[in-house]
Amino acid sequence: MMTDQTQKSRTQFNKLQKRLRHYVGDAIADYNMIEEGDKVMVCLSGGKDSYTLLDILLNLQKTAPVNFDLVAVNLDQKQPGFPEEVLPNYLSSIGVSYHIIEKDTYSVVKRVIPEGATTCGLCSRLRRGTLYGYAEANGITKIALGHHRDDILETFFLNIFYGGKLKAMPPKLLSDDKKNIVIRPLAYCREKDIERFSAFRNYPIIPCNLCGSQENLQRKAMKVMLKTWDRQFPGRLETIFTSLQNAAPSQLADRNLFDFIGLTREIYGEEIADQRASLITAGLEVLEQ
Repeated sequence: MMTDQTQKSRTQFNKLQKRLRHYVGDAIADYNMIEEGDKVMVCLSGGKDSYTLLDILLNLQKTAPVNFDLVAVNLDQKQPGFPEEVLPNYLSSIGVSYHIIEKDTYSVVKRVIPEGATTCGLCSRLRRGTLYGYAEANGITKIALGHHRDDILETFFLNIFYGGKLKAMPPKLLSDDKKNIVIRPLAYCREKDIERFSAFRNYPIIPCNLCGSQENLQRKAMKVMLKTWDRQFPGRLETIFTSLQNAAPSQLADRNLFDFIGLTREIYGEEIADQRASLITAGLEVLEQ
């Protein structure tokens, strides 16, 4: 017999799952992330985000208006103490096609990066290169990553504060070599919703001891900043994310995005005024007839 508390938890889970499905479905539709016949590689790290991504995509696959295949891929970077059996056991239990890539990028990172320095950049590049290579060799048409809205906003402010760029993580990206398309179906999803969903699902989380244990990372500072804003100013993060979808190049200062050099009164001022005057004159002539 189901208790009131159990019923309440089930109701909360259903609402949360519906919300995440809605956000993921909207992101896929808005950016044409998945098309008929796609073979989508879901990059599974063992963290809450990638587990949730796979879960929601499997759910959507059953009702999607297009047919697509999913394969879960994990990169075993040979970190000391990494529980190699966790992901295969989980993926086998839910009947998902998967592949484990074994490549010792951990030793490379530890050899190249000085003790105490941030390993995230090199680790990410090595991981990305390996996954891209697998995708090309196995007919993968889309590479799905588990980055969510908070990741995108953190990256946006990191680039502003430390990189001098208005740049974030796009929901859909063509790789530099033009051979792979990366998609982020969780782009509209909030991290706190993913955390709750993960807790409901009780995923076998695998912590990252390589970069996750490093303190004082700039990204952690961005995360604290955004969480503080979210508590103090409800709705602010939604507004900031919406601004990423409403760029106005003529109101910024990037000469590569807008022709400020060619912006003159003669072309953009007098010419438009003359056109408007001609239209008004033509309209008056029609009325007089």
